[in-house]
Amino acid sequence: MNRQNGTDRAQRPYDIVLFGATGFVGALTAEYLAAHAPEGCRWAVAGRSRQKLERVREHLAAGHPDCAELPLIEADADDPESLRRLAESARVVATTVGPYVWYGEPLVAACAEAGTDYLDLTGEPEFVDLMYVRHDARARETRARLVHACGFDSVPHDLGAYFTVQQLPEDVPLRVDGFVRSNATFSGGTFASALTAMGRGRQMLKAAHERRLHEPRLVGRRARAPLGGPRFSRETGTWALPLPTVDPQIVARSARALPRYGPDFRYRHYAAVETLPMAAGGVAAMGALFGLAQLPPARRWLSDRIKPGEGPDERRRAKSWFSVRFVGEGGGRTVFTEVSGGDPGYDETAKMLAESALSLAFDQLPDTSGQVTTAVAMGDALLARLQAAGIRFRVAATR
Repeated sequence: MNRQNGTDRAQRPYDIVLFGATGFVGALTAEYLAAHAPEGCRWAVAGRSRQKLERVREHLAAGHPDCAELPLIEADADDPESLRRLAESARVVATTVGPYVWYGEPLVAACAEAGTDYLDLTGEPEFVDLMYVRHDARARETRARLVHACGFDSVPHDLGAYFTVQQLPEDVPLRVDGFVRSNATFSGGTFASALTAMGRGRQMLKAAHERRLHEPRLVGRRARAPLGGPRFSRETGTWALPLPTVDPQIVARSARALPRYGPDFRYRHYAAVETLPMAAGGVAAMGALFGLAQLPPARRWLSDRIKPGEGPDERRRAKSWFSVRFVGEGGGRTVFTEVSGGDPGYDETAKMLAESALSLAFDQLPDTSGQVTTAVAMGDALLARLQAAGIRFRVAATR
């Protein structure tokens, strides 16, 4: 089964399957699909507990009666055969089941083998690198697209840099800096994934090294995302703290794949804070959290503070917002852009994942396969979808 055979994919029972629909973000994604999936979209929810899936369906049907017969698929991250059946039943599979480095690979493998497009919400660099090494080649053979980081990690940053580059001259060296601000809280699942990544520094470096051995070298062009130092940003009027997240790696991979980013592209990624004491406090807090994450007893204690499946209520999410400001320079031109929206970790992440799945399922897209980024796989189509869905991409100023 592969995407080269369009008839085969069209004959599969489902356009989209959402795996992990009983979790916090999974349930929000299911609600978004219930409200926004186009007429005729064949979609289903999947998870390991039929009883919990039935409760999700009942909740959806209360607001969307057409969901009363929504198909339910029992599948378990520890049961490869169930994941094989899941992958072979769908054109696109989106998963919210993490931490992905523990639970994610069997589904990636199943989708790569079946020629099924795959989406997730991971922010774990180790997982992304391992999946490239182990499954990119097979996905290219079957024409599957493996698209990681389809939530707040890393859609606003990847598509924000993509949008910024489009405002700059072509065929010249480009420099883009991103500055992230938000007032949001996070869920137990997000916290668990972050702690897992922090506690696996050695494994993360090993996976990155292995990826470099497998990746083809970029010839005639350069794209990189160095970790900048703390500094005061005159462009934004804030203190800028380097963010060692997966986001700059994703942006750099888009730049390597797309010639529009120019012959020499550099991206730097920062958290923007208002005052120097806040900046110092943020550095100290992150350092303390990173240190505790290295100790298994401390990591378990921290994980118990917010358990997976828990998250902020609707009232708190309604007050949350995010903004990513970009400063792009090249060819004598400077452009200031911004991507902004509501609650980044949950409502907007659910929107981004759902719209990414709908884009892969229904939009006319570039012919890509293997492990690809959102900018490479969906680019303008996903950008238009997110703008229509209320996430703002704007040019603030140019000079």
